[in-house]
Amino acid sequence: MVGAESRDRHQHHLLRWRGGWARLGPWRGDRHTAFLSVGAQRPPDAEVLARALQLLSGDGYTAVVTNALPPGDALPFVDAGFTVRQRLHLLANDMTALPDTSRPTRRAHRADRAAVLAVDGEAFDAFWHLDEAGLDDAISATPTSRFRVAAQDGRVLAYAISGRAGSQGYLQRIAVHPGARRRGFGRAVVADGLHWLQRHGVSRTLVNTQMGNAAALDLYHSCGFSELPFGLCVMGRSL
Repeated sequence: MVGAESRDRHQHHLLRWRGGWARLGPWRGDRHTAFLSVGAQRPPDAEVLARALQLLSGDGYTAVVTNALPPGDALPFVDAGFTVRQRLHLLANDMTALPDTSRPTRRAHRADRAAVLAVDGEAFDAFWHLDEAGLDDAISATPTSRFRVAAQDGRVLAYAISGRAGSQGYLQRIAVHPGARRRGFGRAVVADGLHWLQRHGVSRTLVNTQMGNAAALDLYHSCGFSELPFGLCVMGRSL
């Protein structure tokens, strides 16, 4: 049952129900497409989704996409008329053998944001590009997070946002400039995140990536990740 409704600092709608919440707002700055991001132990029911779609239609959106959902959590969305827009690999690292790297990383500062978003724009196709709000969402998606960059000659070439919730770790976002791939920058930020997570008691770390992203899969496999037998999916529908 829908509980409180409010607006967060990005002027997104926020719906809550017993066992979860959903944040609704623009998809990466697209004023026509909304983003429905669910954080839940229990997925939304038909009433919650109906309320969400009503709010988004009232705001003038013509389409909506979700965050990446596991198969079980996607079922209510299918019932509400959503279809699969993107399928993703899901990989896990049991934290028993972590990668080493000789490349340094450093904390990302506010002044790095433009460079980080530029790397992100080069690394992903248009559907996945982050804007400022998306970057903030990635940083705040878990109770605790770590935001690091790898640079050379003062130029940011890779970044990673790692997060943890209890003993569960996440590589929330990794991007490497195409011109810097296979030179150790991606491995540096992944290794940094994994070692940080291990120091804080994380026993398993998850990461996802697009189907067919061979470069990302090679990186994650080399850092000790294995693909799980099920993936994730991004759902969407017209309004």
